[in-house]
Amino acid sequence: MPTIHVAHSPDSDDAFMFWALATDQIDTGDRKYVHELADIETLNQRALKAELEVTAVSVHAYAHLSDTYTILPHGASMGDREYGPRLVARAAKPDDVRAAIKGKRIAVPGELTTAFLVLRLFQPDFKAVIVPFDQIEAAVESGEVDAGLLIHESQLTYQDRGLQLWLDEGAWWYEETGGLPLPLGCNVVRSDLGDDLIRAVSRDLRASIAAGLEHRDEALTYASQFSRGLDDGQADRFVRMYVNDLTLDYGERGRKAMTELLNRAAEAGLIPARVSVEFVDE
Repeated sequence: MPTIHVAHSPDSDDAFMFWALATDQIDTGDRKYVHELADIETLNQRALKAELEVTAVSVHAYAHLSDTYTILPHGASMGDREYGPRLVARAAKPDDVRAAIKGKRIAVPGELTTAFLVLRLFQPDFKAVIVPFDQIEAAVESGEVDAGLLIHESQLTYQDRGLQLWLDEGAWWYEETGGLPLPLGCNVVRSDLGDDLIRAVSRDLRASIAAGLEHRDEALTYASQFSRGLDDGQADRFVRMYVNDLTLDYGERGRKAMTELLNRAAEAGLIPARVSVEFVDE
């Protein structure tokens, strides 16, 4: 019986995706899954060491992992048009955000996060201060940094602290690319597992996401325990933002978006080289 360690972030959208798998709602045959939870930057670092058979990683991190992992065709977190990581500050939004953040100290949730990569594409000249994702709002509020880049649930709660939105990366990317979603995270599988097991794992994970979308209330109840302070309405909104048709399958639009982001990063010198975006063929 193969044991597959599958790792993801302890937040409501990932928990929603993995509800059926974690609670034995689907038949996985002789495959046993062990779930591990950690913040995305920790998972990025663990993936660099190839410690996990299946894991969520930042799309940015995949640029350093393509020799070891293959992308699963489902499980993506994409910001589509009006949402994505958010740059916030104490002051009101300036007329020229790109100029305003030049040289400033900005709290970011990790150097391998896609949020950090996209901010570098928007404005490469700022001083990154690495801060745990759940402490960035406080760092901005206290004046420890000039601005902060928010991921996960804090995208919905920053206004409670009186912080102001300066940039929505999803909205900027949509306009910048003529309508593409912003690919933030993806699920990957270690390439050395062999084709048969990789395809079986891929089918299991797709079935888990599909089950969550089909049994939304049950999956959302399970996911809410990972919502880190969001009320039920906010948790539902957050899941709707990041678990959708693009999560079930990238499709042509999602695959184009991922290639576009990594190509732009390579052209800007923000990743070592162009990356061939390889998906599991089911």
